[in-house]
Amino acid sequence: MWPRIGGLRTLALGTPGELRVNLNTLVLAGVKTATAGLLGEYAEEGEELEHVGERLALVDDQDMLVGVVEVTGVEVTRFAEVPWDFARSEGEGDRSIEEWRAGHSAYWARVGTPVTDDTQIVCVRFRLVSAGDGGIPSGDLGT
Repeated sequence: MWPRIGGLRTLALGTPGELRVNLNTLVLAGVKTATAGLLGEYAEEGEELEHVGERLALVDDQDMLVGVVEVTGVEVTRFAEVPWDFARSEGEGDRSIEEWRAGHSAYWARVGTPVTDDTQIVCVRFRLVSAGDGGIPSGDLGT
């Protein structure tokens, strides 16, 4: 199971270190409003998919709260069918869907879970609800 903060599931973007810092910065700046995950990881972790209206605790490398996001959309699709408007909303600077696919394919291969065109991807859209200083272990997560 994923860690919880104040009853909210955590959202730990990317891998620890520079990547997570960069992705969290994009969320806090309002640039990143979506993230993609592998459907298989949910089963491995015993987690259900996010649902519209669910709030998630955005965390840093130490699982400390850096913000709260609210899920605005969830879709499961084949890797080859992830739409460009979703990829663009990830806010990571990709200039095309081909560039997004190449970057995400390389990322998942690096972390030991290579993908194919048929791999099921969970496309989660969200909006930033609140942001605070890093290192906050709890707080008003309902705002």
